[in-house]
Amino acid sequence: MSDTTGGPAHSSTSARLDGPGPGMVLRTWLHAEGFGASAASARPVIGVCASPSELNPCDAGLRELAEAVKRGVLIAGGLPLEFPTISIGENFVRPTSMLLRNLLAMDVEEMVNRTPIDGVVFLGGCDKTLPGQLMGAASAGKPALVVPAGPRLESAFGGRPLVTDDFWTLAAQRAAGQLSDHDWSCLETCLNVSVGTCNVMGTATTMAVVAEALGMALPGAALLPAVDARRRQLAEHTGRAAVEAVRSGMTPGRVMTAAALDNALRAVLAIAGSTNAIIHLEAIAGRLGLRIGLDHVAELAASTPVLADVRPSGPRLLSELAAAGGVPTLLRALGPLLRRDAVHVAGATMGEIVDEAPEPDGQVIRTPADPVRAGGGLTVLRGTLAPRGAVIKSSAASPELWSHTGPALVFRNPADLAARIHDPDLPVTADSVLVLRDAGPCGGPGMPEAGGIPIPAKLYATGVRDLVRVSDARMSGTQAGTIVLHVTPESAVGGPLGLVRDGDLVRLDIAAGTLDLLVDEPELARRRGDRTPARPAATRGYEALYVAHVLQADEGCDFDFLRATGTVSTQATDREEEMA
Repeated sequence: MSDTTGGPAHSSTSARLDGPGPGMVLRTWLHAEGFGASAASARPVIGVCASPSELNPCDAGLRELAEAVKRGVLIAGGLPLEFPTISIGENFVRPTSMLLRNLLAMDVEEMVNRTPIDGVVFLGGCDKTLPGQLMGAASAGKPALVVPAGPRLESAFGGRPLVTDDFWTLAAQRAAGQLSDHDWSCLETCLNVSVGTCNVMGTATTMAVVAEALGMALPGAALLPAVDARRRQLAEHTGRAAVEAVRSGMTPGRVMTAAALDNALRAVLAIAGSTNAIIHLEAIAGRLGLRIGLDHVAELAASTPVLADVRPSGPRLLSELAAAGGVPTLLRALGPLLRRDAVHVAGATMGEIVDEAPEPDGQVIRTPADPVRAGGGLTVLRGTLAPRGAVIKSSAASPELWSHTGPALVFRNPADLAARIHDPDLPVTADSVLVLRDAGPCGGPGMPEAGGIPIPAKLYATGVRDLVRVSDARMSGTQAGTIVLHVTPESAVGGPLGLVRDGDLVRLDIAAGTLDLLVDEPELARRRGDRTPARPAATRGYEALYVAHVLQADEGCDFDFLRATGTVSTQATDREEEMA
């Protein structure tokens, strides 16, 4: 700290705590908290950032994990100082926790940069927490590691295992009158039986896998259950590793390179992970001065096989994936597709880490010679309805709908969708393409998880289980179906999604990677002249800042003023590394 009143710290923390002048002021405040003189002696100071909250049950176990991290820091000779940031749980934030992801990232960056710490361990659970922490860590630049909260325990319902994505089927049965009041009450008490994140390959677990594949979390961190004693042991090891990362100067910029981002994308594709990960990885890259781009995502998707058939895309449970070797074995199974030279925050290369992992068992974790699917679990789409791109979790789409042309049924916004989707008089058939607009980054605002449009009750009752659905929104990583998401540019800023009318033909071709509105250009030009985009007029506070500065989905939905200057393509960076 430059003086006793403030300013970002640039010298070593040990000097700040032990030297004269400002160091004395810092030490005396530590004494006020009960720290003795020896605690404030020359040693790395590690911030422990965790925000357990009763408004965020996914993160409710973080206080115990934080104590384990602090124990590890002390064992390694560091001084742990715990501090909070905001805590955002998806089900407790309206319209979406995504609206607050950038606020969390800003909170993290400012707390890390403007306090006298040398490094930091982040503990996070619900969907947007780990992405926000990694974004803030990238911008702050101090050595950092993450400890995911871990998935909650699996439960049971009707004599069968029950996990998060079962809720969508059961909710559809309830809407169609196929689930009794008694069964619905029983489901409420048994769906979530412990703290922790969703116990399928939803966004939270996908981002925990990303943290491991990026090299920012210790091997095995992603899949251990939240209440497993081994997670507390891993948290202790992370505290020790944080001290060593400070001593070796292992900053996020040295770890989260273009090669590491490729590894993370490969991992997401190999597990058919949440589509949300594409947005979050682009945002993390932007903080590092890198740009992934949907074309590069499509390139990797075409060459990355699906190797783990995990729910919601397949029948396997997270516990099976963990028992089969977890993320290290998954990465090992990628073989030559893995960038082995990427550096882990603990100092080893990713190649060295995966060499220590068990070999794929060929069942839960398959091999490229015998994959679940030859192509990746996600597909990038482009066309007249998505000029800058859209994505679909193709591994979870119905094969019979991979190529489909049908009449549009348009919902103006999420409120209109909620009001009409189960109306018995809704003019919908099994051929319809359900279109939701004004639910993107600006239109939401915050790009809510409204894209997983429910199957209308009148169709569900007749046996229809999937429809083509298209929106500029996101969907929960726990959902499945033929659902096109992240249509860019969004309708609220003038994207063609806002021009779709009921009855227009929409054509989806997943194999070709196309999404088109089959309306001639003169008619579209007439509609453009008649339409005023529905960008909301936020007038105050954080929401006004958000709407004014948020980028589109293909750029990660970060704020324009938070991206690093001089952003370059990750592919260009790779070429420079190869030439060097």
